[in-house]
Amino acid sequence: MKPILSFLLLALLIYGSFSHAKDDRNSANNTVVLVSLDGFRWDYIEKHGAENLAAIAKSGVRATKMRPVYPTKTFPNHISIITGLLPINHGVVDNRFCDTQRNECYSMGKGKDDSTWFNGIPLWNLASMQGLKSAAYFWPESDARFNGMLPNYFYHYSKHSNYQNRVDQIIQWLTLPAAQRPQLVVSYFSLVDSMGHEYGPDAEQTKQAVKEVDVLMGQLQQRLNELEQNVNLVIVSDHGMSTVEPNQSIAISSLPKDDKFMVKNTGPRVLIYANKGTTKAEITAYKQHLTKAAKGRYTVLSDEQRKLYHYANNGRTGDIILQTTAPRSFADTGKVSYLGTHGYAYSEDMAATFIANGPAFKNSLVIDEVNNLDVYPLIAKVLGIKVLNAIDGDGATLWPALN
Repeated sequence: MKPILSFLLLALLIYGSFSHAKDDRNSANNTVVLVSLDGFRWDYIEKHGAENLAAIAKSGVRATKMRPVYPTKTFPNHISIITGLLPINHGVVDNRFCDTQRNECYSMGKGKDDSTWFNGIPLWNLASMQGLKSAAYFWPESDARFNGMLPNYFYHYSKHSNYQNRVDQIIQWLTLPAAQRPQLVVSYFSLVDSMGHEYGPDAEQTKQAVKEVDVLMGQLQQRLNELEQNVNLVIVSDHGMSTVEPNQSIAISSLPKDDKFMVKNTGPRVLIYANKGTTKAEITAYKQHLTKAAKGRYTVLSDEQRKLYHYANNGRTGDIILQTTAPRSFADTGKVSYLGTHGYAYSEDMAATFIANGPAFKNSLVIDEVNNLDVYPLIAKVLGIKVLNAIDGDGATLWPALN
């Protein structure tokens, strides 16, 4: 009996080692390149003829739409994607907002000098904490010291950076010797969003911007395929884009005035903060005054609506929120100067894009609408690393994408 038992034990050990090695090949040896195409609406592939992205999606996985978090703005959504947290939990509740407890205001990129605005563990830190290297060629706040850490390789943001350089740098990082090579690379392309704002989602200029990033994504996929390691390309966007009619602008200067309050932001939403010493009764009275002046042009959000949006008043989200719908937009005075924007409550125009291609993902699969909070646990699973903190995404909408 003893020789038989010894043989069985040896067989189990060999099988266990083989199984572990197989798991390593399927997860821990995977590389993920996560690219965000800012403002790339869910339907732009067909609408503007993005042939390379269509091909990447066809041989991989594509979601019909990806649902952004509220508000549908760039920084809240990028930080949600990279931390798996709602804005109310990661702290970036808008591109610009104030904190009445800190008595100061945040604007995009401020985290480079003060990361105390943020909560959560971004994916690049999650990777580093578990022995993997990470790299970022731009991602909102990727040069901020979340958890006192930075990606192993990163660039400080510059609007003048060449888009081709980003693709070249991604490939250069992935051809480093194994000991230096990142297994998570993130990057960000803002061109489509910029053209969508200036000219609107239907414009020829926006179409050409889509074509330009489409060529780059096609090139990136081809060059990734030539590498020796298992590389998975995940392409997302943060939100969509709606047409704006400047003639329907709502001038903030025309709204009822009250010097007990501070108004922040223009666009689809306005955040109004009560000054120190303002009473609840005065806040209620001003909300009623604003509601009376709305005349169908905007809504003063109720507590129930804020709860639905996961946007309770926490000192950052405003004591009063005014929200309009496309094609209207708030302007400081007069008319807005742009023809497209985002930041509205969720609608089809605000839906984003999700595409994934690589050995970890199924082939030729289209899945229903997914949540952008699920990108975080998805990428963690592909990399074979553990989520270390409580997050707001459970991965459920994206698990069907995996092999």
